[in-house]
Amino acid sequence: MRKLTKSEKTVMERLIFPESFDVIMEETNMQFGELRDDLMNLVNHRFVEVVNFDNDKDSKMAFYDSDNIKDFSFRATKTGLKSLNKATI
Repeated sequence: MRKLTKSEKTVMERLIFPESFDVIMEETNMQFGELRDDLMNLVNHRFVEVVNFDNDKDSKMAFYDSDNIKDFSFRATKTGLKSLNKATI
């Protein structure tokens, strides 16, 4: 399993529950590009999934537009939570 970087760990700690890009950016005090890169890496490694909030249900999205990443919300996956747990031990 891939080891999380310090900034990825900071992001993952905010994603126990689904959060929008803007909220994550505000809570982590990260710059747009840095957060974008971390989220894309975490999604690509399946530590984080992109979710859609339609009709009060949050559902995993198969695809997302990385050019408009600000329009999406994210949450940690089971794999991501395990990785975060290992990083904090």
